[in-house]
Amino acid sequence: MSPRAGRSDQETGGQGQSKRKGAVLQVALDITELDRAVQIAAEAVAGGADWLEAGTPLIKSEGMAAVRALRAAFPGHEIIADMKIADTGAIEVEMAAKAGASVVCILAVADDAVIAEAVRAADLYGVRLMGDLISVPDPVARARELERMGVHIVNAHVGIDQQMSGKSPLDVLSEIRSGISVPLAAAGGLDAATAPQAAAAGADIVIVGSAVTKSADVAASARAVRAALDGPALTRGERPSPESAVREILSSVSTPNISDAMHRKGAMAGIVPVCRDARMVGRAVTVQGFAGDWAKPVEAVDIAEPGDVLVISNDGVTHVACWGELATMSAMQRGLSGVVIDGAARDIDDIRRLRFPVFSRAVAPNAGEPKGFGEINAEVRCGGQLVRPGDWIAGDASGVVVVPRERAAEIARRALEVKKTEERIREEIRRGGTLSQVSDLIRWEKK
Repeated sequence: MSPRAGRSDQETGGQGQSKRKGAVLQVALDITELDRAVQIAAEAVAGGADWLEAGTPLIKSEGMAAVRALRAAFPGHEIIADMKIADTGAIEVEMAAKAGASVVCILAVADDAVIAEAVRAADLYGVRLMGDLISVPDPVARARELERMGVHIVNAHVGIDQQMSGKSPLDVLSEIRSGISVPLAAAGGLDAATAPQAAAAGADIVIVGSAVTKSADVAASARAVRAALDGPALTRGERPSPESAVREILSSVSTPNISDAMHRKGAMAGIVPVCRDARMVGRAVTVQGFAGDWAKPVEAVDIAEPGDVLVISNDGVTHVACWGELATMSAMQRGLSGVVIDGAARDIDDIRRLRFPVFSRAVAPNAGEPKGFGEINAEVRCGGQLVRPGDWIAGDASGVVVVPRERAAEIARRALEVKKTEERIREEIRRGGTLSQVSDLIRWEKK
């Protein structure tokens, strides 16, 4: 029998719910405040969510009260307790089951003895056990072992930190599906575009988190995923190149988003935009100059590729400019994304008319002499930050941040998560809350 055939109504949509055309949509509530989680869950259900997951952050913050609250608020839905059990399997399954969970999650990396005991407890209390393959070295082999030990559902899960490095459950779903007959779940950065790809690769249960829960319109976002799952089967499309993916994401977020993703690091001090509405993203071409000498900055324009950003260290000299209108026109002709100067720029009125992203420490009418001192594409310090050739540079009205090239893909994805979080908080403030209330600041202050 196909693993998709013969599933009960409970398996395909929860208690008392109508059967869905596509895979089950499970929404993971990885939120630390219970009242917010219940509200977001209600909106997700309105958008078509089938199963509701009390995520690990919610359980760690609120305990079994989170599971009880979700069971009370949504008696007709499957409630998943993402306990991430690693030990004392029977005790934790019992806790979650008595609180109202219908599915309890255990780590697949747990010892076999823990899993066996958790299976026995799940059978005793009439709940199902979901084996979470997060961080398992060989997920295909372990999935087979979980099925043999009696685990009821296997979850091909790529954790949030793993997602930031580019991993996806889509990479292993088909192979896992071919090796097991129990229901298969998929989790890890899925959204309306990738959820149907997961279903097409064999997922019976598609778990979606921030794409729904961090949305300003949770119901609409859940509805979009539900519609995608109920639509035609999709195959995985061609991935964009790593460079284009980084550029696209960094272009869609703000420099504060990026700084937050780097734990409040990377921001250049004292470097401000000449054009307040200018934005730039690109790879760094670095220039070490001296005392307004504009030869190397201008020469670097010819070396740079379209989309690059010139980063000029002029040793913080502010009484004489190493950049002006004609250099800006050259940069535009070359297709550069912007220029950053730890020093002075001039011809500001002309640059503003050109609307080209120039960021500098100061403005001065005096120009230096093109003596040719300095170096191109060496490590420099700009605004107090170390910048190497090839590092990513982003700038907007808030300033400029440097993203180390080796972590660019990860930091870009983390910045996007920061943006999503802010979108949801912004919506809750529009509904009448305050930032202090939404963030529950008093609760989280150090005691």
